[in-house]
Amino acid sequence: MDDWQDRIDGVWSDDTLSEAEVVERIDALATERPEDDPVALFERAGARDSAGLEAEAEVLYRRALDRGLDEERRTRATIQLASTIRNLGKIDEALALLRAEYERQPRGPLHDAAAAFYALALVSAGEAERAASIALETLAPHLPLYTRSVTGYAREIADGHA
Repeated sequence: MDDWQDRIDGVWSDDTLSEAEVVERIDALATERPEDDPVALFERAGARDSAGLEAEAEVLYRRALDRGLDEERRTRATIQLASTIRNLGKIDEALALLRAEYERQPRGPLHDAAAAFYALALVSAGEAERAASIALETLAPHLPLYTRSVTGYAREIADGHA
């Protein structure tokens, strides 16, 4: 698997490839794995997502998640699926997926990514203040100063007092 993943990573890191070439190469590498291999499905979904083929990506993300992914890829696939379906106008489902991911692992390695996409979905749903609160609360621990103040303001926004 490592050699295969290294080759997949090589495709992703090759800035000379067009979006269509990325899809083509990822698909070619995916044929080396079983047809319903969840990791191959996930990579194929990501390639289509990057190429703006959201409807095709959605189907592949769902299949990958249904077949089971390791924890990191499951989180990534959930975030990416939610972003894709938000772009397809399925905002309520995107919000539900992202909220669950955001609340699931507050200290997880992809928590900030989940927060960013959750905030974007909240904006799409017309909840800009809640989105700002989520974004500020996520940003606050990364600030060299003012962490407590920004966290407090984020909570005030969430409570409707800002």
